[in-house]
Amino acid sequence: MRRIRFVKRPARFPVSTTLLRRLALANIVANAAIVVTGGAVRLTASGLGCPTWPRCTDESYTTTAEMGIHGVIEFGNRLLTFVLVLIAGATLLAALAHRRRRPGAVGLALAVVLGIVAQAVIGGITVRTQLHPSIVGIHFVVSMLLLLVAYALWRRVREPAGPKVTLVPPALRALTWTTVVASAAVIVVGVAVTGSGPHAGDADAIRNGLDPQTISQVHADLVFLLVGLTVGLWLALRALGAPAAAVRAARTLLLVELAQGVIGFVQYFTNLPVLLVGAHMLGSCLVWLATLSVLWSIRERRPVDPPAARPVTPAEEAEPAHV
Repeated sequence: MRRIRFVKRPARFPVSTTLLRRLALANIVANAAIVVTGGAVRLTASGLGCPTWPRCTDESYTTTAEMGIHGVIEFGNRLLTFVLVLIAGATLLAALAHRRRRPGAVGLALAVVLGIVAQAVIGGITVRTQLHPSIVGIHFVVSMLLLLVAYALWRRVREPAGPKVTLVPPALRALTWTTVVASAAVIVVGVAVTGSGPHAGDADAIRNGLDPQTISQVHADLVFLLVGLTVGLWLALRALGAPAAAVRAARTLLLVELAQGVIGFVQYFTNLPVLLVGAHMLGSCLVWLATLSVLWSIRERRPVDPPAARPVTPAEEAEPAHV
């Protein structure tokens, strides 16, 4: 009985790794950008520029002349959500059509899409609860989680399809994870600091009731801890001969932390000017992305070895192929 050999047809619209990688990077940039624009909404007291959701007013989905500049700012930020959805949707389609599909890439791309939709819903709840600081804080934390997923997707597309290999000793791996946890704690407590301060997004929005000076001191203490851990990690990576990429990532994280710390102290002692607060929000995204870079730099994926070719027997050599 003759064996039938099937010819694998290529994908109709194959997507290159370069295109998928650029789309994944666009997700990172877009999600960081909407954090900054969302901050601009709060810092200009435009949080209730569109006082309801999903409509901007009870009669209109879009802003009206009566809403003034605050309505324009808030509605503009809402429109950016559609841009994020388009980018994330294009990335998901590209991941599905990728000619060298990476395991997990489709799931990560889908998670970004669902995360953006969830963020839109949380944003609506924020408006309907009159900018309650707890919901606003959740909104920001979810943005950081979205950056995590988008960054994981970007790194996954750049990597081979093989297994993960840790490049540093267990002690350094533990120190890296401790630094990641400290970085996350700084961000979460920073959200509490913002919720206690003057930039509520609207003159009538409530605050979380925490003493601004006390919670700011807790935030500063965590920042000192994070910087100390980062210095220790950087020196340890250098001393133990870790890969150059890991050393560079730790050094970059330290520099970003120092710049963010300077902005934080200046804004605190100058009564929180809006431009510096906005820069500090962007800095939070950069610190988090630099932290993730360090985490990914201590491991790598190895290429999958191609299966060994089986020698063809004389009988198979003489057998004609049928498509």
